[in-house]
Amino acid sequence: MDKLIELVNSSLVSGAVIAVLASWLTNRARNRQERQAEIGGLRVQADAMMVAVAEVQAAAAANRLLWEGPAERARSFLLATLAFFGGAAQARIAGGTDAQSGQVGLGRAAELLSRDRVASKQNAAALREPLSRAVTAAAPLMHCSDEAVVTTTEHLLSALSDVEDTARLEAAMTAFGRAVSAATTPRPSWWARRRASRPE
Repeated sequence: MDKLIELVNSSLVSGAVIAVLASWLTNRARNRQERQAEIGGLRVQADAMMVAVAEVQAAAAANRLLWEGPAERARSFLLATLAFFGGAAQARIAGGTDAQSGQVGLGRAAELLSRDRVASKQNAAALREPLSRAVTAAAPLMHCSDEAVVTTTEHLLSALSDVEDTARLEAAMTAFGRAVSAATTPRPSWWARRRASRPE
C-alpha cells in the first residue's frame, strides 16, 4: 500500500511539474508570437511613414520645379512683358492714347500674373494631401511602446513642417530608420546573451 501511495505521489508531482512546464512553454510561445506580430506591425507602419515622407518630398520638388525655379520666374516675367506690350499695341491700334495703351498693357500683364499666382498657390496646396498622409501614417507610431520610435517620429513630423530644409529632413529620416531598426531587431536569447558575456 505504501508503494502505491508513493507511486501516486510521484505521479502527482511529475504531473504538476509537467503542467507547470507546459504552461510556461505555452505562455512563452504566445508572448513570442505577440512580439513577432508587434514587430511586423511596426515595420508596416514605418514603411507607410517613409512612403508618405517620400510623397511629401516629391510634391515639394515638383512644386519647386514647376513654380519656384529661376527658369519659371523668367518665363513668368517674359510672358508678363509680352502681355504688356501686346495689350498696349492692341489699345494703340484701336486708337487709344499712350496713357490708355499703358493702362491696357498693365491690365493684361496683371491678369496673366494673377492667373499664374493662382495656379502656383493651387499647386502649393497639393502638398496638403501628402502631408495629411504623413500625419495619418505617424499616428500609430506615436503610440508605439518603444520611446525612441515615438521621439524620432515626432522629430520627423517636425522636419516635414519645413520640407525645404532637406538636411534636417534627411537627418530625421535617418534617426527614424535607426530607431525602427533597433525596435524591430529580435532580442537575443538568454543563452546567446550569456555566451556573449563570457570572457574568451
